[in-house]
Amino acid sequence: MKLPRPLRTAVAPALLTTTALLVLTACGTSGADNGSGGAGSTVDIRIPDPGNSGVLALGKKDGSLDKALAEVGAKVRWTGSAGPFAPAAQAMNADQLDIATGSITSGITSLAQRPGFKFFTAVDPDAAGEGILVKNGSGIDSVADLVGRKVAVNQGGTGEYLLLKALAEAGVPADKVERVYLRPDQTAAVFNAGKVDAWAVWATYAVAEIGTGKAHFVADGAAIGSDNYSLNAVRTGFAEQHPEVVKALYQYLHDAGAKEKRDPAAYLNVFTDVGPTAVTGKAKQVQTDVTRKGGTVGPIGPEDIKRFEAVADFYAAQKVTTTKVDVAAHLLDIEKLK
Repeated sequence: MKLPRPLRTAVAPALLTTTALLVLTACGTSGADNGSGGAGSTVDIRIPDPGNSGVLALGKKDGSLDKALAEVGAKVRWTGSAGPFAPAAQAMNADQLDIATGSITSGITSLAQRPGFKFFTAVDPDAAGEGILVKNGSGIDSVADLVGRKVAVNQGGTGEYLLLKALAEAGVPADKVERVYLRPDQTAAVFNAGKVDAWAVWATYAVAEIGTGKAHFVADGAAIGSDNYSLNAVRTGFAEQHPEVVKALYQYLHDAGAKEKRDPAAYLNVFTDVGPTAVTGKAKQVQTDVTRKGGTVGPIGPEDIKRFEAVADFYAAQKVTTTKVDVAAHLLDIEKLK
């Protein structure tokens, strides 16, 4: 397993929320791009609603995010809700969203589609919160035991990467395991009904399953040697017009992420501690452990880029992408934005 650079902790949950990727269910036009972002006006920055947990959820509730952005003449316009990165990437391409978060794996497949966004932050791969999930008593005690089995993955994203990487590390040919392509939000029912034997998954969905006490990782991110960074993306046009807003958002995420790591429980169940969005019981402890072990938002450095390129090479070799995607061409150096 490759060790991360020492300036950041080696593992991380998702960035903008503790465990969410982003999808648009509502859209609009940025004030900056429709002519209302001139001198003296407030710039709207469109970010999907953060839900019930994470640094943005708390920032929304206590007003600290808008306070930080007000210093550079901006405010958040919450739009949509949490979900996969691919639709969020499409929304940025269509000028319906300004910020999104996702993994380098889903990012690479989205970059292959004429991207209108760039990545500007990174959090090191999540060694504790992602992996190959199996039911207790399944008889699957190692990655090699997946031969002849069905494994649920999200196509072209974290799940497919984790499975292929785990198989490669274990020396198991990829065609010896059946990949079942499912949307992550539809997989829990299939997994619990026994229609698949395992689930390649990340903390957003794994925490609840592990929290039941009925499932565990047969191999986690550390065992797999995952290079699956979590990243923040910004619409290219927004970054070009409002670099000061992007820098302010970065600083907020960096500082708040460090606080969340020190006190994970304070960032859970921000709006409600009951209902489907609440993290309760053993799952709450699982999530706090994952967050405490996790990393924080940082700038994208040379060592990170090398690992991004390794994922792009791997995806091309595994024919997830038709050619190697040039990740470096779609990165921003947040420390050089003015």
